[in-house]
Amino acid sequence: MQSISKRVVAEFVGTFAFVFVGAGSAVEAAYVGLNPALSLLFAALANGIGLAVAVSSTMGISGGHLNPAVSVSLVFGGKFKASDLVPYIVAQLLGSVFASYMLLVSLPHPYVDAVNIGSPSLSQGVTIQEGILLEAAMTFVVVLAVYGTAVDQRGPKIGGFGIGLAVLVDVLLGGAFTGAAMNPARAMGPMLASNFLPNYWYIYWVGPLIGGIVAGITYKYLIE
Repeated sequence: MQSISKRVVAEFVGTFAFVFVGAGSAVEAAYVGLNPALSLLFAALANGIGLAVAVSSTMGISGGHLNPAVSVSLVFGGKFKASDLVPYIVAQLLGSVFASYMLLVSLPHPYVDAVNIGSPSLSQGVTIQEGILLEAAMTFVVVLAVYGTAVDQRGPKIGGFGIGLAVLVDVLLGGAFTGAAMNPARAMGPMLASNFLPNYWYIYWVGPLIGGIVAGITYKYLIE
């Protein structure tokens, strides 16, 4: 196993890469004037494929968590040391914040501001409770893919692409309703860098953590 310092650096770099591509795609969609349907497809592809590449690139060093909900889930599933949890989450959050500020200073401000650097948001008519449930359910799907393709030794050796595909289909399902973050780091980096903190910001912690924990316990006790 790699040292904790190397693993933390890998988590920082991997999360940076994922958020830079995922959040940046929202800015580009605004810049080229895509309609809402195409913007959703664009976001799904960028976030899904971007995460697949980032996870695959860091999996051999840190496990390629790149998501606090994944790290917490792996603790509950008995696959990750609780003592390493805080360093991982700090690295993931910092990677997301750095990526968001890089987008802020490198892309045209009117389009960056128009989408709050790709921050997720609740659509009109979606309640906070519905947002939490949807984020939890979508995160459950993603973390189930983590266990089935990256953690379980019996699973197919396809790197992070199973995880990326889970994110892709989740964004197609829920992107129009909650932004489909499924990842507290993916949500908080752009929110902090754009100074966009709506009164429901916490759903992007509560929902993914619930979904991740349930997925970890389910896989450990009912599947594995």
